[in-house]
Amino acid sequence: MIIIGVDFHPEFQQIAWVDTDTGELQEQRLAQREEAEKFYRGLAAAGHKVRVGMEASGHARWFERLLAELQFELWIGDAAEIRTKRVRKQKTDRQDAQLILRLLLEDRFPRIWVPSWENRDLRQLLWHRHRMVQARTRIMNQLQAVALNEGLRCKKRLWRDAGREQLESLPLAPWAKRRRRDLLELLDRLTPTIAELTQAIEQEVEKCPEAQRLQTHPGVGVLTALAFVLIIGRADRFQCGKQIASYLGLVPLEESSGQRRRLGHITKQGNSLLRFLLVEAAQVTVRSDPEWRSKYFHLAMRRGRKIAKVAMARRLAVRMYWMWRKGWDYEQLKKFGSHAGQPGHRDGVR
Repeated sequence: MIIIGVDFHPEFQQIAWVDTDTGELQEQRLAQREEAEKFYRGLAAAGHKVRVGMEASGHARWFERLLAELQFELWIGDAAEIRTKRVRKQKTDRQDAQLILRLLLEDRFPRIWVPSWENRDLRQLLWHRHRMVQARTRIMNQLQAVALNEGLRCKKRLWRDAGREQLESLPLAPWAKRRRRDLLELLDRLTPTIAELTQAIEQEVEKCPEAQRLQTHPGVGVLTALAFVLIIGRADRFQCGKQIASYLGLVPLEESSGQRRRLGHITKQGNSLLRFLLVEAAQVTVRSDPEWRSKYFHLAMRRGRKIAKVAMARRLAVRMYWMWRKGWDYEQLKKFGSHAGQPGHRDGVR
């Protein structure tokens, strides 16, 4: 087998590889993507069995497809954990490739879970809709500013038929008029696109029983449910709710030593889209559930609204995890809780 450690960059990749049969060790720098593709196709043509290790990074989708086509093993490692295994203070591309190769040979490579191609493509659907909604929001805010500058303050009523007529009838200077016309045209094009993407997400949720089950929780809609299922991947990857919160970046930074314990802001190490959706969904849950509302206002008075929102988002993420892991809907979760089978909680009934 040929084992290759890759330090991947958008313009090139530095590799260190060894042939386990002969013990031959080589290093090489390959330009992306013609030279790299020629190298790996040459290994496939020679009939070699190949294992490639690299850090998790962006801009490598074509490289992953190439290795899958050639039926090579691809191991993707945790970049932060690989960094902790570096002993020298010097850092070069050659040393990074050599480090990855050494971890592969010593069976210490911190391999991570990688979602399927179908999963990753559906994530693109979620991200595309999210960006389109953000673009529409920016356009609507600009139109609101145009209306306010002319003394028209309608808030949400500006987007109804009467408000739209008032906005279009405002007397403006030539370039302000051009700006209003262009923004309205962009808004009219984005709205049906977002509706189409939303319909596609609803169709995907109909194919996913886990997402349908998560939707039974107050405040959780099709977008949040599907994003949770796609990004978490498998519920059995995690042992408890704390690991879910840590994976999503909803736990505080900690820098403690001796008797001193210092906690900072949340780590934000997880998926930013899912974290945003959980915060939004938790606010809807607070408005619809008296128990959540009481908990939220109690935290808001003690720690402030921002911290309270994040705390409720973490609570919602943990609840959704237990619903998924145990195969329960919201009514079963309320009846049994998340401690089913543990001492003192026979069958989870309180």
